[in-house]
Amino acid sequence: MQNEIDRRILIVDDDVASRKLLARTLTAAGYDCRESDNGLETLKLLEVEDPSLVLLDFKMPGLDGVETLKRLRSDSDPSIAHMPVIMLTGYGESEVVCLEAGADDFVTKPINPAVLEARIETQLRLRFLRTQLQQQNEELEEWRRNLERDLAAARLTQQALIPQKTPMIPGWEVAACYRPVIEVGGDIYGWLPMRDERCLFWIADATGHGVSAALLTTLAKLLFHHGSVEHDRPATIMQAVNNDFRGIFGGRSFMTAMCVALDPKTGYASVAGAGHPPLLVTRYGCGTEAITSSAPPLGLVERSQFIETIVNLGRGDAFVLYTDGVLGAGKADRPRLTPTQLTGMLNPFAPTAEALLTRMLTQAAPANDDEPLPDDVAALAVRRTI
Repeated sequence: MQNEIDRRILIVDDDVASRKLLARTLTAAGYDCRESDNGLETLKLLEVEDPSLVLLDFKMPGLDGVETLKRLRSDSDPSIAHMPVIMLTGYGESEVVCLEAGADDFVTKPINPAVLEARIETQLRLRFLRTQLQQQNEELEEWRRNLERDLAAARLTQQALIPQKTPMIPGWEVAACYRPVIEVGGDIYGWLPMRDERCLFWIADATGHGVSAALLTTLAKLLFHHGSVEHDRPATIMQAVNNDFRGIFGGRSFMTAMCVALDPKTGYASVAGAGHPPLLVTRYGCGTEAITSSAPPLGLVERSQFIETIVNLGRGDAFVLYTDGVLGAGKADRPRLTPTQLTGMLNPFAPTAEALLTRMLTQAAPANDDEPLPDDVAALAVRRTI
């Protein structure tokens, strides 16, 4: 970025004596002066030179100052068209005409050197500030393009992490929804096969939004995958994820999470949560119950105690995992929902997992293109069909 004011000046005057005197005076004052004696030569010089300011005589034979200025202002090159111009006028000549033609200022002859230098400095400072502003805008635009590229890359990465197809489990239906506030978000969910033919369903909500939160979700998926390989209980899986997460960030970051180890054959499921909104279990035709988290968010406490809750799911029963964006994704003037209120939005007679999830989100977190969501929204519904 330019840090010094450029003091190159082009003096345009057909009077040789006046032009030379003005050039000597301004050179002595520290300006780098070039000279021209007519309008046509001036327009040609501007195509090859780049002065910081033009001192243009009002009255010249042939192409006078006003016409020269009009052509300069209509030049296709922005650096020429926007060049600062101070018109040199004599008594009786119209300063209004000069300003209407596009002059930035004017000085009346006989010229007072102090007045002229003050006005030159004003125009040079303005040009300097305009140049800096333009450079800053260009840098901001480049930063915006880089950010968009980063977000696009993060979005593609996260799309690869978020399961695009629900698992095929005989006797069960799975439905999922993911809506980030921007291109990427801090919510993630997934499912993993366990060694004893159970299936681990998990969901996590990292702190923050954007690329940094998306990176945490990448880590979360990796940690849950490793945990499910090495352990066979939700409590020990959560403990392993907590230990690894805290070991990486040292308590400086955290995420809420909940996981469910489901035995598809028997319908028994073990649940463990860490600072996450309650798991909702809907009994077909008999209402809904909530299972709360037993431990603080992952990464906050070194030795968390994870307590498992056992749930038996019969035909038509379902459980719903969700992030707290579902509780606070209504209109700005609508108070945040409570888990109890969300429980009332689940239809115990829903014929499918998709219908169950759709009805809940339609009421709690209606999609509205005119009103962006205040938080990321993710939800997962698992329903027994036989």
